[in-house]
Amino acid sequence: MTIGQKLKQLREQKGLTQEVVAKHLGVATQTIFKYEKEIVTNIPAANIEKLATLFGVSPSSLLGWDNIPNIIPVTMRSYPLLGDIACGKPIVADRKYDAFAAAGFEDTVSFALRCKGDSMINARIFDGDIVFIREQDMVANGEIAAVVVGEEATLKRVYYYPHEQKMILVSENPAYPPLSYQGAALDEIRILGKAVAFQSEIR
Repeated sequence: MTIGQKLKQLREQKGLTQEVVAKHLGVATQTIFKYEKEIVTNIPAANIEKLATLFGVSPSSLLGWDNIPNIIPVTMRSYPLLGDIACGKPIVADRKYDAFAAAGFEDTVSFALRCKGDSMINARIFDGDIVFIREQDMVANGEIAAVVVGEEATLKRVYYYPHEQKMILVSENPAYPPLSYQGAALDEIRILGKAVAFQSEIR
């Protein structure tokens, strides 16, 4: 079931009109129509949370993520929280000690970073989430990694094409275009490590 179909189903189960849902979100009725018809598919995270609250479901259930294996939430054991990493436009890298983050790993995590922005929301990673990183200098194509470009750090899916000397960093939000680097520009790129888990507040 698509998100548009699920929104319509939940709304009708609650006996609500599109007008009532629109009022709850503070948007035009036409916006709800576009969500349900999937004319608009990039629903803001804030509206997802409001819709989930209105319908009495979790945001992950609303987005159809409940049965999708990906990075998994974890608890227990402390790892260094080194600072922030961008989930949007790259931000200045900050590797200084910040605090500790808890996770349920043994030897698979090297450190943690706090996410900023909304470019990875379709991977269930939201602003303020903690992502746990296993330090390594390369990842397989399609894996999510913490990447430093020059002096800026960002969290993206990585695709590397050695024969073309090309790397593409891809967001999990269609509002953000892929970032492409080729040739000499690759000298400015350093992979800090693979994202192996995330920790999120209940939404």
